[in-house]
Amino acid sequence: MKNSRALVMLTIAVLAGLAAVSFASRWLLQTSSGAVTSVAVASSDIGLGQPLNQNLIHMVSWPTSSVPPGAFADGKALEGRVVLTSLAPGEPVLESKLAPQGTKGGLSAVIGEGNRAITVRVNDVVGVAGFALPGNYVDVIVNTQQANKTDTPQSISKIVLEKILVLAVAQQVSRDDTAPKVVNAVTLEVSPEQAEKLDLARSVGTLSLVLRNQVDKKTPSTGGATKLTLLDVPASAPAAPEVHPARTHYAARPAPKRDCVGVLSGVTGSVECF
Repeated sequence: MKNSRALVMLTIAVLAGLAAVSFASRWLLQTSSGAVTSVAVASSDIGLGQPLNQNLIHMVSWPTSSVPPGAFADGKALEGRVVLTSLAPGEPVLESKLAPQGTKGGLSAVIGEGNRAITVRVNDVVGVAGFALPGNYVDVIVNTQQANKTDTPQSISKIVLEKILVLAVAQQVSRDDTAPKVVNAVTLEVSPEQAEKLDLARSVGTLSLVLRNQVDKKTPSTGGATKLTLLDVPASAPAAPEVHPARTHYAARPAPKRDCVGVLSGVTGSVECF
């Protein structure tokens, strides 16, 4: 009798345990499914200015508490959108990394509002030995002839544009690669006024690029380097005016008034004054 009662109690305990496990597992499944959100991420490397399509993105489960602002829960909403920066595989696609809706792909999509893109010809020296890469900032120096008061112009090198963003080198716009690339053209992002200034500088002299720190915002004003400042030659003092000795002008004095009489002596005559 006692054995049967113990067996019944054991059976009830086992059933209660199984029920508790079942309820706990269901609760955990419901809790875990409610704590994640579908987020669109890049399926492969996506280059700057490239339009998105279903082959370039896929959906993944992301913890709801850590979903980044601007993430997309629907991959179809990204169809045709253009990225403003390169994306790595698995990186979430955010609204801040996309161009406005309706923007077409290509370099024009990454140009800032109100700015323009202009391309200048460079060589391995002018292009900072290939280290002027997309995303870097450069200063532009022009070497030209400076007009002066004399008939002989002198050479001058002057920084004409500062903190100019490099959009592309040759036809490459990727900002992920840090290896130097020697190219023959660099595309810069400038304002309309800077574009006019750069085009004039290109026509009157030769251009050079100066690579600068990306976080350096200082724009010191310089007077340019000339041959005299390069060699530390002091400016010549103005020539002193030539001094001529004064000339004394003497005016002829009128002869003093005298009384004269004529003297006749025989056949000869004379005048005597006193």
